Amino acid sequence: MSHARAVLRFTLSLRSAGRLCSARFMEEPPHRPVSPPAMENGTAPCGEKRPPDTQETTVTEGSAKIAFPSANEVFYNPVQEFNRDLTCAVITEFARIHLGAKGIQIKVPGEKEVQKVVVDLSEQEEDKAVLKEGADPAPGNQPRTATVGEICEEGLRVLEGLAASGLRSIRFAREVPGLRSVVANDASARAVDLIRHNVQLNEVAHLVQPSQADARMLMYQHQRVSDRFDVIDLDPYGSPAAFLDAAVQAVSEGGLLCVTCTDMAVLAGNSGETCYSKYGAMALKSRACHEMALRIVLHSLDLRANCYQRFVVPLLSISADFYIRVFVRVFTGQAKVKASASKQALVFQCVGCGAFHLQRLGKASGAPGGRVKFSAACGPPVAPECEHCGQRHQLGGPLWVEPIHDLDFVGRVLEAVSTNPGRFHTSERIRGVLSVVTEELPDVPLYYTLDQLSSTIHCSTPSLLQLRSALLHAGFRVSLSHACKNAVKTDAPASALWDIMRCWEKQCPVKRERLSETSPAFRILSVEPRMSAFPAADFRLQANFTIRDDANPTSRQRGLKRFQANPEANWGPRPRARPGSKAVGEAMEDRRRLLQNKRKEPAEDLAQRAARLKTFPCKRFKKGTCQRGDQCCYSHRPLTPEATAEAAPADCPQTPSQKPPGSGATTGPGVD
Repeated sequence: MSHARAVLRFTLSLRSAGRLCSARFMEEPPHRPVSPPAMENGTAPCGEKRPPDTQETTVTEGSAKIAFPSANEVFYNPVQEFNRDLTCAVITEFARIHLGAKGIQIKVPGEKEVQKVVVDLSEQEEDKAVLKEGADPAPGNQPRTATVGEICEEGLRVLEGLAASGLRSIRFAREVPGLRSVVANDASARAVDLIRHNVQLNEVAHLVQPSQADARMLMYQHQRVSDRFDVIDLDPYGSPAAFLDAAVQAVSEGGLLCVTCTDMAVLAGNSGETCYSKYGAMALKSRACHEMALRIVLHSLDLRANCYQRFVVPLLSISADFYIRVFVRVFTGQAKVKASASKQALVFQCVGCGAFHLQRLGKASGAPGGRVKFSAACGPPVAPECEHCGQRHQLGGPLWVEPIHDLDFVGRVLEAVSTNPGRFHTSERIRGVLSVVTEELPDVPLYYTLDQLSSTIHCSTPSLLQLRSALLHAGFRVSLSHACKNAVKTDAPASALWDIMRCWEKQCPVKRERLSETSPAFRILSVEPRMSAFPAADFRLQANFTIRDDANPTSRQRGLKRFQANPEANWGPRPRARPGSKAVGEAMEDRRRLLQNKRKEPAEDLAQRAARLKTFPCKRFKKGTCQRGDQCCYSHRPLTPEATAEAAPADCPQTPSQKPPGSGATTGPGVD
C-alpha cells in the first residue's frame, strides 16, 4: 500500500513540473518562424546578418560592378562572361521583337539611329501624306522608345531563378532596354543580402527586386497567365533538371526560357542511367556528344512542356567551354503538341565504326483536306549487326532531331553584335560562334569527326578541305559544327562516307597484314569502294579530292574566332560555393598540390638511375656493335651460367628440370 502511494506522489510531481515548464514557455516571447524556403534549403531567415568579412573583392563586368565579401561565399567565374554577354544579346533582340509588335522601339547604347527607323516613306508616299498648314501631328503617332535603365510599363518581366551575387540580373537592368522588372531570386539568405548590396551599388533598385525563395516554388506560384514571366533564366550549379517542370509553366505565351547545363559528364555519355533519370534519355559516348547533349536537353524541355499542352521552339543552342546553353520559346497549342512525337528520335550507333542511324518515334503524314495524320513510325533502320564492320549497335535517346537554331533570329543577333562590337567584351567570340551556327546544316542531326573516320581504318588523316571537297564533288551537302572544330556534318549516308575513306586509303595504303580479321578496319577495307579515286577506273561514282572553293567556309576564310582557346590557367567549372570555408582559389591550389604526382613514382637522382641501368645487359654489346665501351649506361659484363645462377634469387624454388643429376629426387608429372 505504501509503495502505491509513493508511485502516485511521484506521478503527480511530474505532471506539476510539466505544467510549470509549459507555462514558462507560453510566457516567453515567440521565436520568429523560419520561412519554408529557408527550411527546405537549409538556410537561415532572410533577415539574418552576415558575419563581417575582412576582405572584399570588386569585379567589373560589362556595365555592372559586383562586390564579393569573400572569394568563396558567392562564386564568380570569369570564363562565364561569354555566357552572360550572349544572354544579354539574345534578350535584347527578343525584346526588340516583343516590343516591336506593340509599336515600341528599343534604344541600345552604341547602335546607329538608322537601324531604328520604323517607317521609311518614299517620295510618292510623302506627296500623298500632306499635313495641313499649322496642324501639329498627333502625339499618339510619335513612336515610343524604351531605353536602358528605365522602366517600360509594357516591357519584359525577367526572372533569374538562381541569382547568387545578382551579377546577371544587374547586367540585364543596366544593358538590356525594354524591361519592366527583374526578379533576382536565390534560396540563400547570405546571397540575397549580397544581391541587395550590389543592387544599391549599381543604382538599379527601381528595376531589380531581390527575392529569397526556392526557385521551384517561386515559379509554381506564377503559373497563372497574368503572373507569368516573359523571360526566365536558369543557370544552376550542375543539372537544371529539377527546375524545368516549373519553368515551362511559369513562362508566358511565346516567352523566352534560357537554360544552362554544366553536368556535361552526364550528358556526354559517362553515366547513361543518370542522364535518363534527369532528362529522360540515354546518352551515348560519341564524338558528337556535345550536340547530342544539346538535343537531349531540348527533348527534355519539350517533354515537360507537352504535359501542359505546351511545346518549345529553339532559337539558339550553344555548346561552349564546359557547359551547354539553350534559348527556347514556349507556346501553347494542343494541335502542335501532337507533332512532338515526330520531332524525337532514337539513335542506333555502331560500337565499332561509329556509324549512326536515327529512328523517329512518330510519323506525320498528309491527309485529305489539308489535315496532318500522326501515327507510329516503323523500324528499326538497322540490322542486328553493322553493315559496315559487323559490330553491334548501341541504343540512345530519345533526342530532339528538328533544327536546334532559328537562323533568322541568329542572324538578327549576329548583325546587332557585328554593328556594335564595343558593347560586349566577348563580341569577337560571339561573332565567330554565331557565324559558324549560321553555316551549319539545320536539318542534319549529329556529325562525324575527321579523326574518327581515319582512326577507324588506321589510315593517314586527310585534310578537312579534302574530305569536304570529296563530299561536295559527290553531290552531298557538308558543313562544320560549332560544337567541334573537326566535325563533318553531312547528309551523306554512312556508306558513302566509308566509300570516300576507302578511296583515300587507296592513295595512302594501310598494311593489311597488321589488321585483325575481326577488326572494323579489316572488314571496312575488305569491301571495294563504289567510288574511285582514279578517274580511269570504271565505277559508278568517283571520289574527287580536288579542293573546291566552296569547301572552305566563310567564317574560316575571314579568320573569325570560332573556337575558344584556353582562356586562363586551370579554367573550367569552379567548385560549389561553401560559406565559412577557405577561398576558392586557395582551396583549389591546396588540393592541386596535394594530388600532384599522386600516381607517379618518386623521382630518382642520377646516381640511382645509373646504378639501375647497369643491372641490364647491353643488347648492342651482345651483337658486338656497341661503340660506347665503358661509357655505356648498360652492363657489358658477359653473362655466364654461374653468373646467372648467382643472380637468381636465393629463395626462388628450383624447378624439376633444374635439379642436379644424381640427387635421388623423383621427377615426373605431378611431383613437386
